[in-house]
Amino acid sequence: MSNKKETPMMEQFRKIKEQYPDALLLFRCGDFYETYSEDAVKASKILNITLTHRNNGSSTPQTEMAGFPFHALDTYLPKLVRAGLRVAICDQLEDPKLTKKLVKRGVTELVTPGLNYSDAATPQKENNFLACLHFASTKNQEDYFGVAFLDLSTGEFMVAEGAMDYIDQLLNSFAPKEVLFARDKQRRFEELFGKKYFTFCLEDWMLTSEAANDRLNRQFHTQNLKGFGVETLPNAVIAAGGVIHYLDMTQHLQTDHIKRLSRIEANRYVWLDPFTVRNLELFGTQEQHTHTLCGILDRTLTHMGARLMRRWIAMPLKELRPIKNRQQVVEYFFRHPQHRDTIAEQIRGIGDMERLVSRLSTCRISPKEMAQIAYILKQLETVKHILTEEKDLQFLHLIGEQIDLCTDLRKRISHTLPPTPPAIQGRPDTIATGVDDELDQLRTLQKDGKQYLLDLQRREAQKTGIQNLKIGFNNVFGYYLEVRNNYKKLVPNDWIRKQTLVNAERYVTEELKQYEQQIQTADEKIMIIENRIFNELMEYGHKFISQLQTNATLIAEIDCLLSFAFVAADYHYVCPVVNEDLVIDIRQGRHPVIERHLPIGEQYIANDVMLDNNSQQIIMLTGPNMAGKSALLRQTALIVLMAQIVSFVPAESAAVGLVDKIFTRVGASDNISSGESTFMVEMNE
Repeated sequence: MSNKKETPMMEQFRKIKEQYPDALLLFRCGDFYETYSEDAVKASKILNITLTHRNNGSSTPQTEMAGFPFHALDTYLPKLVRAGLRVAICDQLEDPKLTKKLVKRGVTELVTPGLNYSDAATPQKENNFLACLHFASTKNQEDYFGVAFLDLSTGEFMVAEGAMDYIDQLLNSFAPKEVLFARDKQRRFEELFGKKYFTFCLEDWMLTSEAANDRLNRQFHTQNLKGFGVETLPNAVIAAGGVIHYLDMTQHLQTDHIKRLSRIEANRYVWLDPFTVRNLELFGTQEQHTHTLCGILDRTLTHMGARLMRRWIAMPLKELRPIKNRQQVVEYFFRHPQHRDTIAEQIRGIGDMERLVSRLSTCRISPKEMAQIAYILKQLETVKHILTEEKDLQFLHLIGEQIDLCTDLRKRISHTLPPTPPAIQGRPDTIATGVDDELDQLRTLQKDGKQYLLDLQRREAQKTGIQNLKIGFNNVFGYYLEVRNNYKKLVPNDWIRKQTLVNAERYVTEELKQYEQQIQTADEKIMIIENRIFNELMEYGHKFISQLQTNATLIAEIDCLLSFAFVAADYHYVCPVVNEDLVIDIRQGRHPVIERHLPIGEQYIANDVMLDNNSQQIIMLTGPNMAGKSALLRQTALIVLMAQIVSFVPAESAAVGLVDKIFTRVGASDNISSGESTFMVEMNE
């Protein structure tokens, strides 16, 4: 029986793995991330990589192993996260060249379905929310909760509290990728909300009022949380504290972009329960997207606009003033196609500013993405000019006034980075010429090395009179000067002889040694200087994070309002009259989704609907199968909903009195946009 002990590296791996037993551990070894034992078996199946074995030096059987190159992390990590795994990234904490002992290693980040910066693992047009639920109770209700939602990739942080029905509605609307709660609440959570969420349990002390307030005040650099308007939501504050404690626990320590805590006010939004959202077909899978209301209305040009569009549809407004303000902007864009098209052209190439700013805050941004921020700020000049010129439209003018062009940041980025910077930090030519004298000299040395040697050879030949002087290189001596024997008498005394040949001697000079040393270290020095300058640029950029986040929010809002204007122009929608009357009066209304998917040449049959408190509170619909009863019911609900998210509506005219709740029950899994009746669906089921 072998008495071999486990190798030091495998012993190091197992100690780290014991600290993260529920996570798949990516263990950095040189140029690879490796997985071992059960982790390797899982990784090989999910990533479709080869499963091998290694001898770990012990008497136990060989250990399973699977790995991939470290530079492919962004390719493989999203696949592991999408498979529902928590992934602990264990990096080398020191340069292997600088130590003769075992390289220090430690977990630098724990990536989970709810905590993820990767675009590849996160749907770009959807938020990637992490939720935390604090189970509380009141004198009147046993099931009462505080809830917090955080999208780490954008910095959006929102809280609310309420009874089970309200929390269930929020969970369905925000669709968190991961839900946190206290360790002893697993069973109760599943009883109330089912098993459809990826969950993780927190220690009880993380969900206490004292711990939450202390951690949140440190996060926001405040004395208390009154400025966020959450002092009357103690349970929501506890949930928010749980979220930040979870960030600490998972090594997500760079959170400067999480600057605000917003309150979700139930009295500001229309109540849409999960059944209504499903029955009205507001959203769907990627395959079903075109047959949903979101698929019809979403003509946004940026990913952040698309995410905001989903939230607006899930949470329609029920306050008249903000509806009127936004409606005026949609009408302005609708009636001024030239300005609409100009602004659309400016924001089309902006990309995902929200997530760019988050990556800047966490120092994960690439030089190419940093240059994108400068490009965005340049594009915003035209947008700001057009919006601020409209002084008669106060809300639009205010949006323009709030856009901050961050001129100093844009100039600094443009001066520091070349016109086409690399997509990865650490690649050559990250920094522009003229930024740093030493960097320019090293690049010149690197690029003009041959010319320097020719100049040196010519200069020494002229100075010494050695006409056939040559400069050569070998791996033993490096660079040398070769002198034929008949010129040996002309060799200066300060040349150092390194090698004697049959017909020649080889020498080195102090200048040649210095040049060789410069050449050998030029690449390393260039990388060090470029990284330093880029890190300084990122640090400078941190000063502008609040302004950039505000810009991103404003552009997302403009994007959504532009989208409504484009849809209205293309689909012949009209601006609804939204008021506080108890009347819904729709003339020649149409179903927004069905009419877009009718066979070519077939017209949607429009309908009138009139409801009020005096003459007609209830309408009873009768008719044969496929007569359009469900379509009329849904189109009425959708037109009301569209009016309260400030979209124009498919009708000849519409007057909508504000509603605070929308309920529909039109058969489970009914999909009339695909041509199936309620009766047919129910019979099939």
